[in-house]
Amino acid sequence: MTETELKPFWDKFFKFDWKFGFFLIALICIPRFILVLQANQTGNYGPIGAIMFVSAFVPFIFLNKYGRKRIGIKKPKSIAGLVLSLIPGIAFSLFLFFIGKELYGGSYQNWYEYIGNSYNIPEGIAGNNKLILFSIMATTGMIFSPIGEELFFRGIVHGSFAKSIGERKASNVDSLAFALTHIAHFGLVFANGVWNFYLIPAMIWVLSMFLVSIIFFRAKKLTGSLLGAIFCHAGFNLGMIYSIFYLL
Repeated sequence: MTETELKPFWDKFFKFDWKFGFFLIALICIPRFILVLQANQTGNYGPIGAIMFVSAFVPFIFLNKYGRKRIGIKKPKSIAGLVLSLIPGIAFSLFLFFIGKELYGGSYQNWYEYIGNSYNIPEGIAGNNKLILFSIMATTGMIFSPIGEELFFRGIVHGSFAKSIGERKASNVDSLAFALTHIAHFGLVFANGVWNFYLIPAMIWVLSMFLVSIIFFRAKKLTGSLLGAIFCHAGFNLGMIYSIFYLL
């Protein structure tokens, strides 16, 4: 008898396959997209933390021990591999900063300028005060979204598609879902009381989110654990937050 990844209760209703993967994307990504747009308009980002928390628990809600191990919730091959996973994430985020700065300068068509606006960094802040705020934002950014998004996208979503269409195609699917979800973070832009959609910057942003997702997946494969993807994602967020605080 083939061992199933789903807990007995869920095994009555679902199969761990591509249909289940689409169900999860609809369950989490659609509400998240709406909540992010609302947060960009209202300035209340509390619900975003809540959706990240829910995303992190999805594998534990649906999967049994065997299923969680199958999607990568296990010890990495080495601690050194985890540390090294930070590097490509940081490098890509800095690369994305230079592209945005070169193409769009200080306008809201620059993804980091728009995202940085949501951080509400006090004007004129410097020295230790700036370092303290940066440290708080960096620590938060390196923990919550990497854990929530990687357990969800590179974890249970990827695993469900991989069982049906293989690892490589599944990586393309989870990366595309990740990238399109991030249009709510940049692409649909709320500034000065008006919504705008910047087509070319949004296309660059979506492509970048797709590519960095592939990098996260490679980190997972190299380390043999979702912790590799989480560390790589944490590195990306660190580079992005550093860029917003010190390079813009």
